[in-house]
This record gives sequence, structure tokens and C-alpha cells, in this order.
Amino acid sequence: MKKSIKNFAFGIFVLASLTGAVSCSKKESAKSGVRVVNVAHTDYYRPYDFVNEKGESDGFEVAVLKAVDEILPQYEFKFHGVSDDELLIGVETGKYQVGTKGAWVTEERKKKFVIPSEPIGASVIGIAYRASDKDKITSLETLAEYNGGGKLVPIAPQNAQYNIIQEYNQAHPDKQIKLLPSEIFEISDAYTWVLEGRYDAYFSIKLAYESNVVNENAPYHKFADQLTYTPYKGIPTWPLFNKAEQEFADAYDGAIKTLRENGTITELSNKFFGEDVFSFVTD
Repeated sequence: MKKSIKNFAFGIFVLASLTGAVSCSKKESAKSGVRVVNVAHTDYYRPYDFVNEKGESDGFEVAVLKAVDEILPQYEFKFHGVSDDELLIGVETGKYQVGTKGAWVTEERKKKFVIPSEPIGASVIGIAYRASDKDKITSLETLAEYNGGGKLVPIAPQNAQYNIIQEYNQAHPDKQIKLLPSEIFEISDAYTWVLEGRYDAYFSIKLAYESNVVNENAPYHKFADQLTYTPYKGIPTWPLFNKAEQEFADAYDGAIKTLRENGTITELSNKFFGEDVFSFVTD
């Protein structure tokens, strides 16, 4: 009985100590002016944002935000690997103050989130086409001239890639790329259709092409010798801030400028992508 009373008393002491420590920690954070912000990132999108084998937040954009955290003493970042949908809903509702997912800017996202002035990364996009045509097709311009107008594998109109080709055609009225809207299809169909000659090229993100075709364990590596790829340009990717986080977004912008000037972002890009993805961004 005495032993039980002692154990109970000890438990109360430990609980009180822990509660006091947490309370003290919160008070110290409040006194120091440090604000904890929750950062969401997709948990699967290598090498942009993912959760590694150790269960840790990892990836290029995560690494950039960790570097931002080091520059901003007024904030303490807490990282959360989540699904794509949870990220978007969580940032919009304020569960997370910012989310990063290799996101491109769209008009819809401008309405729902604060988009900072400085991008966090870039997504390189270009064309996959038959290796036998590599002397004839070297760019979007030469694709437009191919056989009186190169044909792209159809793209869904809601896809941001569709808008990129539309913008290209508007800027080149005399050299149009043939583009048709479509519903979603299997990626393997796109590569097969190009090899069969039904279409001349497939407009694809470089990272996706490498993951699907180039890498030795890629699902469509059997097409590697028959296809080739030419980059078109880099599309900036942006973190999405909750609508109430303009001040936080401004602080992020200042930190990103510093990281770009001191070479940190280029170093991280080379580490995760094997190249400086910003070198493909032309505007």
C-alpha cells in the first residue's frame, strides 16, 4: 500500500514537472517573440517534397524552407508531410500557415492563397518525342514546323500545360503547334502514341519523363532508346500561404532573396536535381 502511494506521488511529481517545463517553454517562446508556424508539404513528390526512410521531412523545397527558417529568428518552422488534398485544404483553413508542393500559380490559387513575390523552385517542362526525329525536332519552334505543324498528345484544358502551349501559339501565329483538348489518359498511352506516329510529341515535365522513362527502374524504361527529350523552359514553383499570412510571406520573400544571393538555392538545386533548375526560367 505504501509502495502504491509512493508511486502515485512520484507520478504526480513527474506530471507536474513536465507541465511546468512545457509552460515555461511556452512562456520563453512568448517572451522571445518566436512564433511557431506549421509548414505542410506533400509526402511523396520526390525530389521536391517527401518523407524519407527515417520518417523525416525531406526534398528540395523542404530544404529551402529549412534554410529560410534559419534566417528568420522570429519564426520556428514545424514540418508536416501530408497528402496533396490535405495540404490545400489545411492551408486554406489555417491549419497550416504555408504549404509547398511544387505548385504552379493559377488564377484560382491567387484567390485562395497569398502567393509570395519570390518563387521557391522551378519545374522544367519540355517535349518527349521519337529519337529518330532528334535531328528535325530540337525545340517547340521546330516542332511547329515539323510536317507542316507538329501534333502534340492532347492535353486536358484544365491542365496548366495546356495554357503554356496556347500562349506559345498566340505568340507564334504563323507557326502553330497542333493542340487538342482531351480527357485524362494513361501515361503509357502517350509514349506509345508518339512511337506509333499518331502524335509527334508529348508535352511533359522533365522530372516525370526521367522518372517514367530514363531511370533504370522506370515503368516505361523499355522506351528509353526510342524516345528523347528537349526542355522548353522552367516554370517557377511557389509556396502557398494562408490568406492571413501576408506578413509571414513578406518575411519569406526577404529570406529567399538572401538565399539566392549567397548561392544556397543553386547549391540545393544541384544537390536534389543535378542541375540549376532556375537556369531554365526565362521570364
